[in-house]
Amino acid sequence: MAAARLLLRLAGRLESVNFKQSVCGLLGAGQGPGPWYTHCRFERGQLILSSSSFPGASERLPIQRPPFCPFAALGQQPVGSRTELPTNRGVDVIVAVVLQSSDQTVLLTRRPCTLRISPNVWVPPGGHMEPDEEILKCGLRELREECGLQLPQNQFSCVLLGLWESAYPPRLSWGFPKYHHLVLLVLVISQESQQQLQARIQINPKEVDAFMWLGPEVAAAVAAGEDDTDTLRLHFQGLPPSLSATELKDDGGTQPFALPMSTLLRTTPTTAEDKERLSPGTRFALRLWLQHLGR
Repeated sequence: MAAARLLLRLAGRLESVNFKQSVCGLLGAGQGPGPWYTHCRFERGQLILSSSSFPGASERLPIQRPPFCPFAALGQQPVGSRTELPTNRGVDVIVAVVLQSSDQTVLLTRRPCTLRISPNVWVPPGGHMEPDEEILKCGLRELREECGLQLPQNQFSCVLLGLWESAYPPRLSWGFPKYHHLVLLVLVISQESQQQLQARIQINPKEVDAFMWLGPEVAAAVAAGEDDTDTLRLHFQGLPPSLSATELKDDGGTQPFALPMSTLLRTTPTTAEDKERLSPGTRFALRLWLQHLGR
């Protein structure tokens, strides 16, 4: 599927981002763990980012990458080590929807194990932008296509929370990256309750095989670490051993199941194992949601 083109405003000039380049690195994210901040503008199917303000740009937004980002690691290696990466591709743009119910829970979905990118990973609903598609329109379309949810007009509000840079495979120890994405994290605040929204969910088995709702307490525990198991375990003390979730049955229906809290503790393994877990990008999205909720 075609994606929006990503451009960076560097030294006053617009430059496209090559597949091999780290977006965060180009924006000057060379020091510290981040997040860093960027200004952005979306026009005519192009997303423009800059570390400094420019006409028509948004207020500063946080941008982050995982601490083990393959493109950051490759940037520290000799140029010859990057010859296996494609030279004729850019960075794909994705929109992910952090859907908040009126009773302050957010929806997460699990990607089926049959998918070639990030199988068995819990993420917000989302997907690639189509040519000339607006950010919110893309997010609402993906929410409808993946979860069967069509939000009534004038019964929700939205805000752009931040951006996440991701790769798949997620670690260089798994092999060279085949996919490079910049994810726009959009908070959509519905006037409907979790119960009202859940009653209308009809998940697309090609995209989603389970879903759950997280409240602020559990979300804060999940968001506490950045692939740091010890930190996560500390924050999970006193929380229930499992969460209520819903999954697809073989006959196409759905059934409730208990999702072990330990699954949410599981971090990205150093070897190519697609075990069920939350992605680092999901943790970052939850942190941004909680910050917005606090405001």
